[in-house]
Amino acid sequence: MPRIISPLALALIGIILFGDGAYIHAKAWLAQVLLERAFDQSVATGEVVRPWSWADTWPVARIEVRRIGARAIVLEGASGQALAFGPGHIRQTADAGERGVAVYAAHRDTHFRFLRNVAIGDLIDVTRSDGKHFRFRADSSAVVRFDASGIDPAARAAELVLATCWPFDAVASGPERYILHATLIGTDE
Repeated sequence: MPRIISPLALALIGIILFGDGAYIHAKAWLAQVLLERAFDQSVATGEVVRPWSWADTWPVARIEVRRIGARAIVLEGASGQALAFGPGHIRQTADAGERGVAVYAAHRDTHFRFLRNVAIGDLIDVTRSDGKHFRFRADSSAVVRFDASGIDPAARAAELVLATCWPFDAVASGPERYILHATLIGTDE
């Protein structure tokens, strides 16, 4: 009897673990569909549209790096819950395309995983939820301590910073951040 229980118990544990993993991936996929829909509705109506009724955030922009096929919906704020679903716009920073520095932050192992493939000179397109479109060019990158980013909030030009944890392949969090800086080169307002 114990010989039969052992394989059955292992099979049951395997099914539960598989189901849990499948649930997480299904939830992530559905969230991206809902974020895209909310962003498109915001552009069409000019109003804030939450992706689901209990969301504490909403889409404010879409970023794209076409050379590498990367795309993400940026959410307002950088709370832990917001960052679970996409990059977050740091509230105290400018809106993309406005004078100053717009800062978007995300996790290195999910929504900003693509940053490891962005090269200096790459074009980064940002479409805000008000329908305005801006094109930035990546012009520098740096690895800095989390408390010494070097980002100048009083910048006179329209700038964009994409920030994530460093190193990209680390398992645990650490004090370093990867900062990708880009400068506005064009607009399609």
